[in-house]
This record gives sequence, C-alpha cells and structure tokens, in this order.
Amino acid sequence: MPFDPIHIDLPITEIIPQIRRNLTNENTLIVNAPPGAGKSTLVPLALLDEAWLEGNKILMLEPRRLAARSIATRMAYLLGEEVGQTVGYRIRFENQTSEKTIIEVLTEGILTRMLHGDNTLQGVGAVIFDEFHERSIYADVAMALCREAQQRLRTDLRILVMSATLNMPQLTELLKAPVAKSEGKQYPVEVVYTGAADEMMLPEMTARTILTAVREKEGDTLVFLPGEREIKKTEELLKKELRNFAIHPLYGALPQGKQYSAIMPNTKGRRKIVLATSIAETSLTIEGITIVVDTGFGRTSRFDPKSGLSQLQTIKISKDSADQRTGRAGRLGPGTCYRMWTPSIHARLADHRTPEILEADLTSLVLDMARWGIINIAQLTWLTPPPKNALVEATELLHQLEALENGRITEHGKNMHALPCHPRIAHMLLMAQEENNLSLATDVAALLEERDPLTREAGININLRLEALRRYRRENSHVKKLGRIEKIAKSYRNLFSIQADNSAVDHYETGVILAHAYPERIAFARPGNNAQFQLANGKIAMAGHKDDLAHEGWLAVAQVDARDGMGKIFMASPLNPKDLAPLVKTEETVHWDVETGALTATKDLRIGSIVLQSKPLPPPDSKFRIQAISDALKTAGESLLDFTQEVTQWQNRVLSLRRWRPDEGWPDVSTSTLLMTNKEWILPFLSDIREPEDLRKIDILGS
Repeated sequence: MPFDPIHIDLPITEIIPQIRRNLTNENTLIVNAPPGAGKSTLVPLALLDEAWLEGNKILMLEPRRLAARSIATRMAYLLGEEVGQTVGYRIRFENQTSEKTIIEVLTEGILTRMLHGDNTLQGVGAVIFDEFHERSIYADVAMALCREAQQRLRTDLRILVMSATLNMPQLTELLKAPVAKSEGKQYPVEVVYTGAADEMMLPEMTARTILTAVREKEGDTLVFLPGEREIKKTEELLKKELRNFAIHPLYGALPQGKQYSAIMPNTKGRRKIVLATSIAETSLTIEGITIVVDTGFGRTSRFDPKSGLSQLQTIKISKDSADQRTGRAGRLGPGTCYRMWTPSIHARLADHRTPEILEADLTSLVLDMARWGIINIAQLTWLTPPPKNALVEATELLHQLEALENGRITEHGKNMHALPCHPRIAHMLLMAQEENNLSLATDVAALLEERDPLTREAGININLRLEALRRYRRENSHVKKLGRIEKIAKSYRNLFSIQADNSAVDHYETGVILAHAYPERIAFARPGNNAQFQLANGKIAMAGHKDDLAHEGWLAVAQVDARDGMGKIFMASPLNPKDLAPLVKTEETVHWDVETGALTATKDLRIGSIVLQSKPLPPPDSKFRIQAISDALKTAGESLLDFTQEVTQWQNRVLSLRRWRPDEGWPDVSTSTLLMTNKEWILPFLSDIREPEDLRKIDILGS
C-alpha cells in the first residue's frame, strides 16, 4: 500500500482532504498552519498521486538551505527512501536529485533561474511556496514570475502558498485563492519578560537567562540567538556551568551531522539545550522543547551601501516572529518562554517583518526581469511593489556593468545572469576571464561575499586578505574565517573548471578586478595629500591617514560608507592609471551652478564624476536648465531645498508606517529617495527657478 500522509498524527492531516479537493478544482491555494503542524513535509507527499500531477514534478521553495536539506530528508525517510529518489533537493552548489525525483525542494534563487530557462515550467505540475511569511525578495520575485506564467502560459500550473502567519485578506485578494486553515495543537505558554538585553553583552546575558530557565523549569530548551558568533560564545559559557546537559548549536553553516543531532532527541537521556538562529522559528521541528529563551534579535540579509552587496545585519525581531518563537515551547504541553526584553519594548516592535523587497538591493531583481523580457517591472502582480528609487539605482548600475542597453538585456547580461552570484561579482568574473585573470577574481569574489577575515587594524588593503587566503591554502592552516572564504572560492573555481593560484598577488591586477565590480567607486586622490578621495559616483571618502593606501593616486574601492558627507573607505586596492584608459569617456555636460545659478557647458574627459580634463563649450540653450537643476538636486538637494521640521516629521511618520505596516503600500519618502526622484514631484516648480535661493521657496509638502 503506498504511503499516505493522512494516516500520520499531525494537525495538518485534518485538512489534507480539503487541500486535495481545492487543488483539483482550483489552480491556486493558500495553506495557513502554525509551525509544527506538518505542512512542509506532509502536504507535498499528499499530492504525489493526484491525477492533475501525473508525469510532472512538484517544486517546493524554502527560504533556507538547512531547511531544504532537512525537509527533503524527512520526506524521503517517510517514504522509506534515500534523498535523491522520489524526493530530492537543490541548493546553491549542491544537487541531490535524480531522474526519479518528483518532489524537488529548492532554495528560492534556483526557481528563478529555472523560470528563465523555461518560462512555462514544462514538466512542473505545482510550485509550493513554503514559509512565505518570511517575505524574502527571491520568494516575491518567484511568486510574481510564477503568477505571470500561470496567467499567460500555464493555467494548469498549481501554485500553493504555505505560511504560519500572513496578512491573509491581502494575499487572498491578490491571488484570488481560497484558504485551507489548520489550527494546529498549541498548549498554553507562560511568557516571562527578563528585562532589556544589551546587544554587546548578548552571549553573557543569554547564558545567565538559560541557567535561570533550566533551574526553574523542566524539559529541553530552545534558544534564539542572532548568529553563529553569538551561538559559539554562549555555548562556550554554558559548557562551563552545565556539564550534564547536551548543548547543541544549530545554524546554516553547521555540518549536516551536527544539525541533525540538534534536531533529534538526546539518545543518552540528558536534557538538551539547542542554541539556534531564526532557522528554528518555523522550518524545523525540534523534538522535546518545553522552554524557549528568546534574545529578541535576528540576523537578516539587507542591502549594505558600504559593500554594494547584501550583507547580514542584526535586527530586532517583529511581534509575529516573537509569537512564533514563543509557540515553540507549547508543542508537547504547557511551556515557558523567557523574552529578553520588556513589555514596553514589545509594544514598540513592528507587527510584521518588513518584506525584504522594500530594503534590499534590487540589482539582481532587475536583471532577472530583464532576462525574462520585462522592462516595465510594475506590470507584474506584486504583493509588495519594489520601491521606484531602488529600481532606478539598480537599472543605472546594470547599464554601467554592460548588462543592459536601453533597458534591454545584452548578451553579456545573459552571461552574467547565468552565474549564481550578485551581478557585480558576475561582471567581475566574466571580465577577469577575458583578461586571463580568473583565479584571482574567484578569490576576490569569495572575500567580497564573506566577512572580513582580518581586523580593522590590518588596514584597508584587500590584497592583505588575498595573501592571507593564499597562505591558508599553501600551509593548510585551520583559520575558520579563511576556511569559509576558501570554500566559496573553490565553488567558483569548480564553476569555471580552473585551479587555485597561490602565487604572490599583483596589487594592481586586484585593482583592475575590483574596478570591474565597482566602476562607480574608482577613486582619485584629491589635491592636498590629505588621504581624501573623490569617487566616480561623485562622493568623497577618506582612508585613515596612517593607512598604507592613504597616499596612493588611484584606488578601486570595494567597501565604503559614503552615505553622509565625508565617507570612510574600509576596503580597497591601488590602481595603476594606465589600466583605466578603457574606462575614460568623452562627454558634453550641462552644469547648473548651485552657488550662482549659472548654466554652463563643458566637454569633459571623465571616469564617472572624476573629470580628468575639461574644455568650455558655448553657453547651452535654456531648455537644458530643468534637467541640469534636477541633476544638481540629486547630489546637493538636501542643502538646496527647505526640509523644515514639519517636513521631517511628516517623513518620519510615513516611514514609520512603511516599516510597521509593509503590506499597506506606504511610499518611501526618505530624503535620498525624494532627491533621486525629484522630477516626479518637483517638476512643475523647476521652470520658475533662476537662482539657487528660489529652491528654498518650494513647499515640499504642498508639492
């Protein structure tokens, strides 16, 4: 008799008949079930024998690699098989599937690439979006593309959205889909507020809270910490105090064997403490938990202007995340959750997590859409539309990287899109391949994607990191930070079928490679020998006066904090000006002088905003004035316009609503966005501007 999940004693089995009926009659369904209900493992298995699936696959998207592996392994176990037979998984640089595989568990970026390879998803009967409440940018993009495919090309394609917590009215309205709801089995959980936690002392305070919890209560303990660093420090502190407890870390980079040890019951009968990241909120079932200790912090991927890439940042969690974490203590019976904050802090937390699409770098998204053939991104059906300003910035960068031309993807852009990395890194790798310097570029790519392996005291020269990485390979050392970087570098080398290069690093070659990834951050030393540099994007940044690179004439900058006034350079490489010749462009430019209001024109040799040579041209026609003023506002508008206290208060109110109620579509009215999109709201006033002082008369709120 074939396996039927309906016979397993988990809450989700009560609504499996409804799910089967709905998907027989409809092509879209929402499943709402709390963590631990069994939806991730049992729902896909319940669809295997459905008539509408015959001969096709089920793709299930998971936001995390650890969850993808674990869920696929659990489903295979329930079928009495090994992973890679009926059930398999695919994540970045890892594929455990075969010709027999019907259910594929994927991390979200994989599906986007599959859609670009075949926008009809032939051979796929259903796409399941698991843990959709996490609202990752990949999930939002994949949802928009799958809906486009379903509506235009594949009305028979089933889309199933599963979540523990969601704004159901908005989602059902967008998808026009019924909801199958499982209440789950939840016992009462006592919530204890322990006082505000100091982020700088988080491991020490967490260890003390755990000691209190295990002495006051019985059962196993699940602890939520932001990341690997805090987990390891807390583990070290606990092992000194709790010798009879089994203490397990649980995070994405942990070896699989140790991950499963954390999830399964302790075989020696000892009480267990699991120190976990937010992966344990929803995606994984951990046996035996009756106590939760919640630090109130999480680590999420956010766009980091310093690096130009998405980086992990520590943030306070939202109320819905806190509720999910608390619920982990009430699966087996009554439990207790120790929240390391106060009731007043809890009242100020955002109700829901902010969709990543509102805060992320959208360069990959724009390239994805261009590869699909979509120029007007607004034409897609978005649960949360991407911000206009971020789309403009992403599009401009992709033109700089030669991935787009007049808004359409180039052959180079298609090649960039085929690589499993950020477009900056992809462009850098492809250019280095043309220049026969690919091995160095793979090392640079790995360093850019990971945390800095050296301390700040080492200085800003990225070549010191490259030399440390190559020394690590030569000497087979055991520096863990470098081990993670080498793992990424090796993945890139395997992708291009090349060998590692452990020879001495040519610093100028590194500069050329970085300039490919960050063309807008090529930097020229300002006169005066004061360690200040003008970047090609028009901003000013400085190196430390004592840094080895402070007195270089040219730099390629990888990391810089240049958001306010004078920025600070964190990582760079020297550049030989002879290597910059291909980047020099001749442009005729119209300037509006922010001091005098004069309109002038010049013929410039430049690299971005760095003018190498300038010749005056005859006075330009006044028809260029409006565009010149608009351009000036993008860089100097904060000082030119009158951002009164009333305007600032209005901005703060709208931005707070945007954070707290992300599903309501509040606009981004930050100063940077208003300036970058100034033509959209200030254009009617610009024709009357003659002097810079006239700009201060504009009523920003009235416009």
